[in-house]
Amino acid sequence: MTIAHIIILLATGSFAGFAGGLLGIGGSFVMTPVQYMVYADMGLPADVAIKLAFGTSLLVALPTALSGAWRHTKLGAVHWRAALIMGSSSLIAAFGGATLATHLPGTALKIAFGAIVLGSGIRMLTSRSITVEEEPKDKPGLWVAWGILAGIVAGILGIGGGVIIVPVLVLALKFKMHHAVATSLAVVVFTTIGGALGYVTGGLGVPNLPAYSLGYVHLPSWFLLAVGSVGMAQIGAITAHRLPAKQLMYLFVVVMFYLGLRMLGVFDWLGWPI
Repeated sequence: MTIAHIIILLATGSFAGFAGGLLGIGGSFVMTPVQYMVYADMGLPADVAIKLAFGTSLLVALPTALSGAWRHTKLGAVHWRAALIMGSSSLIAAFGGATLATHLPGTALKIAFGAIVLGSGIRMLTSRSITVEEEPKDKPGLWVAWGILAGIVAGILGIGGGVIIVPVLVLALKFKMHHAVATSLAVVVFTTIGGALGYVTGGLGVPNLPAYSLGYVHLPSWFLLAVGSVGMAQIGAITAHRLPAKQLMYLFVVVMFYLGLRMLGVFDWLGWPI
């Protein structure tokens, strides 16, 4: 790993932490593509590079989500009953999804990741229900079901699950946008634990991993990304409560569109270095 790689990862972690606290996501939308490029530049095979990026991003998302969830809790925005029920089911599902992902082709994981995120963004943008200020549905059975689905997707695609959980909380469970962002971060805490464990155990004994890797988690990268992300998650969470709900929603959708198109390879096909 070069000095340039170190600087890139530090900067990426800071940006991911701010975005995580602001939008209720783990920050994998930026950490995964950047890590993939760093690992590829280090000479790692593409299949190993993408899985290493997924696993490391999940473990970075854990302290980032904890930091952001704590700040949102102080601001009174986390629906902890929903978060605990959804989170418990998503933790187990994420472990299973991550374990499965370690046996799937890396290219397929990238395409699936991009397609699901892009579809979720389109759904939020076109749905009229996103502007309706209703009380959230207090249905533990639905929370468990959605938690399992989000956990499986998060585990397979190496994300904290916020890009799935926020739309679910807003569209299906009628959470207000600010509460959806806050509660999503609390759920992501659980999801990332299960997902990271799956990538660690699934990557043990795999050849061609760089030094200081624990399964599909690269510990030096984890440290560099986490250093900046934890503090910036606090700033992102505070900023979220200063933005109008509609503006926050549109910002979230823009991020989802970028993430989906980036992982589908659209920007590479167009020759755009973004």
